[in-house]
Amino acid sequence: MRLIVVAMLFWATCAAGAPAETPLTLPKSGIVKVAFVVSDQATLIDIAGPMQVFDQVQSPGTTGFQTFTVSATREPIKAGTMTIVPDYTFADAPDADIVVVGAQSGDTPPYMDYLRRMTARGRLMLSVCTGAAKFAQAGILDGLQATTHHDYVDSMQKRFPKINFLRDQAWVHSAPRIYTAGGETSGMELALHIVELYFNHGVAVKTARYMEYRGPSWQS
Repeated sequence: MRLIVVAMLFWATCAAGAPAETPLTLPKSGIVKVAFVVSDQATLIDIAGPMQVFDQVQSPGTTGFQTFTVSATREPIKAGTMTIVPDYTFADAPDADIVVVGAQSGDTPPYMDYLRRMTARGRLMLSVCTGAAKFAQAGILDGLQATTHHDYVDSMQKRFPKINFLRDQAWVHSAPRIYTAGGETSGMELALHIVELYFNHGVAVKTARYMEYRGPSWQS
């Protein structure tokens, strides 16, 4: 039963010098609110992958996650050939416990202000793929380690020299409340890790099994 997550944790081992991890505490309501930032040219799996993990977490009782999308406006945005109508804007979004940013085009001042504001409030900040560039643009990764899609490590390192980009990492614990994930399905691995931090190893495994997600173990 431990095979799935053990394989994921082996591949996702953070680099030496990363901040120590501690279990995460559920809000008094028992519901963790997760905001997915969306804008045009969003990579769908960066949103849908971790969102599905949080939406289908096999947690006990009435505890779990509530996900929603947020953008500059409520105008439809394109994610590949699919259209997403954001649930909220940066101005009226409910306060979130977790903010997830995948690969996408947005970088307006309200977008950057939202990321800085949520970081300052101590929210858990997760990037997926080149969503790390949005964190970098907002200045919340300066002086830290991070990862991104392997095809973009070199260009991101040149673009953001204050950040140490690491290769071959499913995710990196960049700061006590900041995580960056590699490309695409790495977002699912990071989301499962967050589930484990909020609940326990068994809940993470049960969620992975429910989703028929086997991680990278097929490569071994």
